Amino acid sequence: MDEYDELGERFEAHRGQLRAVAYRMLGSLSEADDAVQETWLRLSRTDLGGIENLEAWLRTVVSRLCLDMLRTRTSRREDPLGWQVPAPARDDDPEQEAVLIESVGRAMLVVLDRLPPAERVAFVLHDLFAVPFDQIAPIVERTPVAAKKLASRARHRVRGTDPVPDAELGRQRRVVEAFLAAARSGDLHALLAVLAPDVVRRADPMVLTPGRETVARGADTVARETLVFGRRAKYAEPALIDCRVGAVIAPRGRLLLALTIRAEGDRVAEYDIIADPARLQRLTLAVLDPPSDERAE
Repeated sequence: MDEYDELGERFEAHRGQLRAVAYRMLGSLSEADDAVQETWLRLSRTDLGGIENLEAWLRTVVSRLCLDMLRTRTSRREDPLGWQVPAPARDDDPEQEAVLIESVGRAMLVVLDRLPPAERVAFVLHDLFAVPFDQIAPIVERTPVAAKKLASRARHRVRGTDPVPDAELGRQRRVVEAFLAAARSGDLHALLAVLAPDVVRRADPMVLTPGRETVARGADTVARETLVFGRRAKYAEPALIDCRVGAVIAPRGRLLLALTIRAEGDRVAEYDIIADPARLQRLTLAVLDPPSDERAE
């Protein structure tokens, strides 16, 4: 085996972690793979004699590349998507991306996408990969103390700053998860069981077929309508929206719709389908912690 092949094997041993880091920073499988490939190209042109810790060197390079990509994304990535499911990039592998989305969480990807680039990089490296701040600092071009502040600000935005009592949060979450499960399965009886008899559904006009009312009332009407929208429920995940448990619908990890949900007792009393980009931007989104029984495991 020649020196180049040996270098390639050493790089491949780290590819999985580099891809995981890049995906969490960029939220795009094709862009993450581009960053990892560029990292390999730079390694292949570098004198290994100057690299003391290959893992740290590779992580630093891919993180700097991701930071540059976050800073220079074109307006195409920021244009409103409307309510159509975004198409995959030409080189994306849907199955692999589905695995990555599952490992990160749709709500986490949506919230990360709202962070400024340096905050996102600092948070991902420290909170998700336990990289110390003295290694993060040169990547984000800050002091270790400033890098710590970046991660702290990001953490508050990701986790939310307005505490909701655990008991109330758990109650809301159970209702939302039951509603989403019924919508995914297309089970009319399960939907009727989780909807209040006088439930009200509101929706932005862009998600409705022409002529449909933006407000629907009554469990039977709302349940049957929800079955029509049920195919999008596979992209849904509970999230904290304006200090209440709701759901984000995020195919490919990109925010498409938000559901604000008001629960009374163990039923949905009202929900709003938000698709308008301006309304989506005004929402305060945060990631829900795992249920207490999962955290205890």
